[in-house]
Amino acid sequence: MKWYKMAALILGMLITATTTAVAGDFDWLRDLNIQAQADSSGFRARLATRFQIGDAQISAVLGNITDPADAYMVFRLGELSHNSPERVVDVYKANKKKGWGVIAQQLGIKPGSSEFHALKQGHDLDRGSDKGKKGSQGKNKVNDRDKGKGKNK
Repeated sequence: MKWYKMAALILGMLITATTTAVAGDFDWLRDLNIQAQADSSGFRARLATRFQIGDAQISAVLGNITDPADAYMVFRLGELSHNSPERVVDVYKANKKKGWGVIAQQLGIKPGSSEFHALKQGHDLDRGSDKGKKGSQGKNKVNDRDKGKGKNK
């Protein structure tokens, strides 16, 4: 019986430590909240553009969450987990004190997966419109670097 209690205590400590470590992976949300609070209409427009959604859906999510950056996480988790924003909000409400890592796991996103790594990297609101341009910019840099070198005429 003593062994069982010790094992349960160790397991509890591991779960707590893992949850705390995962929570630190989402520190970028603080900066996103600051940006969103400084320019709320711009933030809403960026959400609408990035996730191809209307203002009514953004308002519905913002009305059910604590911080503006959490709205981004609701839409991003919905996208990555193939769940509706409404489903993500329900999971958020039930688990918000446990953190986004736990919420992601509840939605089927496993720690260590490519989806989980994508979440940890931060938001992509500013990068969303550059998706097609990124590859061509890289090519231009290579081509610019090669100009004036090479063939002699």
